[in-house]
Amino acid sequence: MKTLRQVKIGESAKIVRLNGEGAVKRRIMDMGITKGIEVYVRKVAPLGDPIEVTVRGYELSLRKADAEMIEVE
Repeated sequence: MKTLRQVKIGESAKIVRLNGEGAVKRRIMDMGITKGIEVYVRKVAPLGDPIEVTVRGYELSLRKADAEMIEVE
């Protein structure tokens, strides 16, 4: 399955599943990243960390490790 980390700059993806457990998963969900939501990848830092995305109408920066836990289609 493709993860948010693999989505290219300028592309959109739909959240399919959140991996991880406990506080990490809860933190991702609290940021508005939940199943079925459309996410647009705006920028990626030169070394690939962090990733800037637009979700629910606002910009959000995610660590590479967190983006790996988010499965998209």
